Amino acid sequence: MPISKDFTSILTLDWEINFLQCYPNGYLKYTELCNILQLTAAVHAEMGGISFTDMQVHHQAWVLSRMRVEIKRLPKWRESVTVKTWINSLENSRSIRCLELYIGTEKIVGCETYWAVFNTQTRRPEPLALEHQHFEKYPDNKATSIQFSKIDTTIDRTFVAEKAILLSDLDIVNHANSVKYLEWCLDFVEPKLLLNKGVASFEMNYLKEVSLNESIYIERSTNENPTTFTVNATNKTCFALQLNWK
Repeated sequence: MPISKDFTSILTLDWEINFLQCYPNGYLKYTELCNILQLTAAVHAEMGGISFTDMQVHHQAWVLSRMRVEIKRLPKWRESVTVKTWINSLENSRSIRCLELYIGTEKIVGCETYWAVFNTQTRRPEPLALEHQHFEKYPDNKATSIQFSKIDTTIDRTFVAEKAILLSDLDIVNHANSVKYLEWCLDFVEPKLLLNKGVASFEMNYLKEVSLNESIYIERSTNENPTTFTVNATNKTCFALQLNWK
């Protein structure tokens, strides 16, 4: 698709929080927060001519590798929020994208994401085949106080649950969608912690894709703060989540 006439290297996009996106306490679900952030990133990529559709000409897609989210507070039902996004770096097969979520002029969420270019036929990373020089990069502009990191998965963990990957878990890249991993893990967090205490920040590492009908098992760390979850398949860690509580 051609580059949009409205394209700018920094995009701001408005969203209104609806009741389907909220927990029983009226605050935005953490999974829906991630959806809003990723949808904003997708709009920016489409406007700039590096969207999924553009990349599929070369059998490529963006896949999420790491993500860190820092939360001052969650937005509530009926609140209007503005998401601001820009590219921090983009070289070869890797890109760092920053996002911030505002209510009015108050920043309430900061997010840093690390993406890889993925060949959807070979299922391997490779350099981006599309031009991206029209995107100005902002290496000095950060959205979080701490950069995303490698989560320690060698800590003691206990078995939580086992599941099979269903069609409803898949996305357009034909593997489990990145937000699904978060959903699977949060389903095994004490509800009062999510509804009353809340998460100050969380990080996610995506290590190996999982596909339809694959069996996975979820494990949880024995320590409580931070709380670490892993999603595993065939004795390999596919995903790690670290929750830092308020």
